[in-house]
Amino acid sequence: MQVEEVRFYSEGRRLIGWLKKADRSDAPLPVLVEGPGWLGLGHPSPTSEPFHQGFVEGGYALFTFNYRGFGESEGERGWVKPEDQIVDIINAITYVETREDLDAKRIGLFGLGGTGGGNAIYVAALDTRVKCVCVQTVVADGADWMRRMRREYEWVEFLQRVDVNRRRRVRENLDELVDPREELMVASPERKADAARRPTDVLVGGDFHLASAESLLRYRPIDVVHRIAPRALLLTSVENDVVTPEHHALALYERAGAPKKLVRQTGVKHYAAYRQNYVLLMEQFLDWYGRYLLHSDTTAVSVKPAEEIVLL
Repeated sequence: MQVEEVRFYSEGRRLIGWLKKADRSDAPLPVLVEGPGWLGLGHPSPTSEPFHQGFVEGGYALFTFNYRGFGESEGERGWVKPEDQIVDIINAITYVETREDLDAKRIGLFGLGGTGGGNAIYVAALDTRVKCVCVQTVVADGADWMRRMRREYEWVEFLQRVDVNRRRRVRENLDELVDPREELMVASPERKADAARRPTDVLVGGDFHLASAESLLRYRPIDVVHRIAPRALLLTSVENDVVTPEHHALALYERAGAPKKLVRQTGVKHYAAYRQNYVLLMEQFLDWYGRYLLHSDTTAVSVKPAEEIVLL
C-alpha cells in the first residue's frame, strides 16, 4: 500500500493528510474520505488502519487527515469543534477533486467512532458530491451523548460549569482548560483499558477548552440525516454500548431515507468490535460501497428497501 503525505488548506490553515492506495492501480480510483473520530488522528491510527488497508485491497483510495489543531495540522490546539471539523472534511473533498488519480464522481465518506461518524453524516447531508456513506458507532445528539455519561447531579453541575465558563469567557477572555477524556466525555472503564488508544491520546494531549462543550451540546446529526437520501447510508451499532449508545444509531436509521442499512453487533464491546468483527464489517462496507459508490450517477441507482442485519 502506498501512503502519500500531502498538504491542503482549510480556511487558511494548512492541514496534513495521507492518501492511501494500492502500489499498482488504474486511475482514476474511487475514493473514501475519512475525518478522524473523537480525539483521533488520521494517521497512524491503530483503530482505523486495518479498515484503510481493507479498502485499499478492495480497490479504493483512502484519504484521511488531521483536523485543524490536531497533530501537525495548523490551528489552535485544545478545541473540539465539530462545526470546524465538518468544514475541514468538506475542504478535504475539494482537495480530492484536484487529484487526477482520483475519481471526483465517486467520492464516499467513512466515519469511525462518535463524532467521526456524526461528522460524516453532517457532511453527506450538506455536500452532494458525497455519493455513499458508511459510519461506525455514531453520535446522533451531542447533548444526549454527554448526559448519559453522567449521573443526574453531575449533569446539572456540568451544565452550570459550562455556563459559568461561557460568561467568564466573554467578559474576561478566560477559558477553563480540562481533560477532554474525563471532563468533556467521561471515559468508560473499557476506554481506559484499551491500550490501542494510549499512543494517540499522548499525541493529542490533555488540555482542552471547556468551551468545546458548547459546540458538542449543539451537535445534532439527527437533524440532518434525512437529507442524505437518495444517496446510500450504512450505520453500525453495538448492543449495550456504553461508549456510544446504540440508540443513537437506531434513531439515525429510523430518520434516514432509503437506501439505508443498519448493522447491529451483539456479544461484543465497543472497542473490541472493531477487531473481533473486522472481517464481517469489511464485507458489509465493501458490499455497500460496491453497490452505491461505484455508480457515478446516483440517479441511475435503484432505491432498494431498507435492510437490516445482525452480526453475532
